[in-house]
Amino acid sequence: MYGGNRPSQETKNTNRVLGGLRGQGADHYSILGEDGVERSVPTQKYVQSLEQKVREQDARLATLERKLRIESNERKTAIQAFNRRSD
Repeated sequence: MYGGNRPSQETKNTNRVLGGLRGQGADHYSILGEDGVERSVPTQKYVQSLEQKVREQDARLATLERKLRIESNERKTAIQAFNRRSD
């Protein structure tokens, strides 16, 4: 009576599938290749978040290296000043 003859949906709407994955917080999805092998593919948002983390870590590392150079230079000048006084 109410839609008893509904056509079956054989193809999935990929947008709905990916939207569901995003909603669940999934960072990978699986696809079936033409050769029958299932492959796990990272989502673009996941890759972008990893790239952002790498950029943040590079910035932190550069800051720490700069501080280390400053401390090293200060230490060298302090040692040189001490050696001049002891002579």
